[in-house]
Amino acid sequence: MKFIVLTLFSLPFLAFVLDLLLGDPRRLPHPVRLIGRWLDWLEPTAKALNLSQRVSGAFCVLSTAALCYLAVQFLSELKFFGLAMMFYLAYAGLALGELIDSARDALDLIEEDGRLDEARVAVGMLVSRSTTDMEADDLRKTLAETVSENFSDGFVAPMFYLVLGGPALMWAYKAVSTMDSMWGYKTDRFRDLGWAAARTDDLLAYIPARISAFVLIGVGALLRLNWRESLSRFRADAATMDSPNAGWPMSACAWLMQGRMGGHATYFGEPKLKPTLGPAGQLWSIEKLKKLFRLVVFSGFAVVVLLQGLKVALTAW
Repeated sequence: MKFIVLTLFSLPFLAFVLDLLLGDPRRLPHPVRLIGRWLDWLEPTAKALNLSQRVSGAFCVLSTAALCYLAVQFLSELKFFGLAMMFYLAYAGLALGELIDSARDALDLIEEDGRLDEARVAVGMLVSRSTTDMEADDLRKTLAETVSENFSDGFVAPMFYLVLGGPALMWAYKAVSTMDSMWGYKTDRFRDLGWAAARTDDLLAYIPARISAFVLIGVGALLRLNWRESLSRFRADAATMDSPNAGWPMSACAWLMQGRMGGHATYFGEPKLKPTLGPAGQLWSIEKLKKLFRLVVFSGFAVVVLLQGLKVALTAW
């Protein structure tokens, strides 16, 4: 009983509920947007330093994460307003609600006659690859990929650090994750400057990615999905990915939902053949995507209960 009360009234659980109900706080000064502006200013400054680009990038990662940690810690300790800031920053650091809402809106456009161009734009807002020439099947597959991958990046990882060290540690992680999203590309512009951000993000997301996969499979078993095959095959598929983390939740979902992921994609005008995940020849239908959305939401709740339960148990021990 004590564990249930501690979970339902914990900061992580309340942040999870607010995220699902409210989504992205668009009318408020979202911290990710502030970090993005900081990085836009920091990039030319870092490139002007008399250091190698990798060293400059590493300095930027450390300084940005430290600044975010200290700023959030300061705001959380303000007299009168500190508690409200803690709740807002904890909720704003999660992106599950906005991810599912945006994916559902994009799916509606895909399924409506004559709105495929709008659907391409909507899906393109969620991914870094080009969607301008995609047909409905590819758009549905792309939605499945981004929802499953971002379940870990946008929810499980920040929730992991929120439970571990509160909003300050959560936002130190979010700073690194945002840097990876903006600088972690293997282009001439960011190949060296963004190297440290990409490697640090890989390290910080290592445990959350694996938690994501196993929780998805566990909840999939409760929902009577294809969990046995997923459990036996997803790790082999995950190992084929360039990223050490992205393939874990993606391949788990691909096998659970019996939908193929990967294949041809275009990034910044360059075609790329990505590793394939899941069973061959299985397309993503509207029914599979709706089940995937439900699986991800239920798994989000399970992650909160699991992490909070581990924290309570370790604290009591």
